[in-house]
Amino acid sequence: MEEDAGKLLHEGFSDSDRRSYVDLNRAGVPLIEIVTEPDFRSSKDAANFFSYLRELLMLLGVNDGNMEEGSLRCDANVSIRETGTVALGTKAEVKNLNSFRFLEKALDYEFKRQEDVVLSGGRVAQETRLWDAAAGRTSTMRTKEEAHDYRYFPEPDLPPLVIGAARVDRIRASMPELPAARRSRLKSKYGLSDADVVPLSVARLDVYFEETVEAGADARAAKNWLLGVVRAKMNEEGFDSAATLRERLPPARLAELMALVDKGTISGSVAKDVFEKMFAARRTAEEIVRAEGLTQIDDEAQILARVAEVLAGNADAVAQYRGGKTTTFGFLVGQVMKATAGKANPKRVNELLKRALEE
Repeated sequence: MEEDAGKLLHEGFSDSDRRSYVDLNRAGVPLIEIVTEPDFRSSKDAANFFSYLRELLMLLGVNDGNMEEGSLRCDANVSIRETGTVALGTKAEVKNLNSFRFLEKALDYEFKRQEDVVLSGGRVAQETRLWDAAAGRTSTMRTKEEAHDYRYFPEPDLPPLVIGAARVDRIRASMPELPAARRSRLKSKYGLSDADVVPLSVARLDVYFEETVEAGADARAAKNWLLGVVRAKMNEEGFDSAATLRERLPPARLAELMALVDKGTISGSVAKDVFEKMFAARRTAEEIVRAEGLTQIDDEAQILARVAEVLAGNADAVAQYRGGKTTTFGFLVGQVMKATAGKANPKRVNELLKRALEE
């Protein structure tokens, strides 16, 4: 733990060639530095860890996770070793990385740069480097030749901080369910895979997901809705907060919409239109379906009438299908659905259209 000391600005001013400016706006702001052992062997592993750490800190309310504004940054130490050896070479630090993508790119660049230095007979310098995203390379910020340049010594003015076991136990008991534990539980309880639960957790939709399922929705269908239509709508509206989503569309209302699809009241395509209207007007799915007459058409006579119209109006496609080009079937299904404004039961359309074509 430390306090931000402010920073020196060496560019951006008309007299930057002669003077440096001091920015003390963040001076005194408390900082927490989390340091790992050299545990990661690839840029992707490092980025995944950083992503999980951000998720964890945000869940605990320690950090808002805004990397662009500097709430969370990564300083990555990079060193290489020869294949078959254990000892790592001299490390170089890449400072102030503010995105997972930049972290991966900077580490990949540093791996290659250090490898080139060693293979050409040179020696990797112990230094701090900066990532230039535009140029796609790192460059020297400052050189620290010896360990003492990093101030590796005890702080004489700070007494040891002793945290008792009882306090640790109290804190542990008060903590919420952590992301890794939640993912494990969701997988076992709902039969989901890592590929299902990780995106839900990263998007902070895992709690909303469970609330939707508890309101009666099928788990896999709820996952598909949240990672598909719902997340796309959140991106379109420019927010990523589950709290905002819950306010705009309570989980029980999403479960109600999905239930209408399950019961065959509306089709999947109509459900997406209803979802848009629910999001905009904050009405329930049943209110919208009832007010706009969107109930799915199951009546065989109505569907057969539309099938007959489509067959009569698309003689070429019908002839091609009957001549063996069955790919035109999808086109004809689409035409029937279009003729019913998307309200016909797709399963019944497929059955009745196939029967009509084969008569």
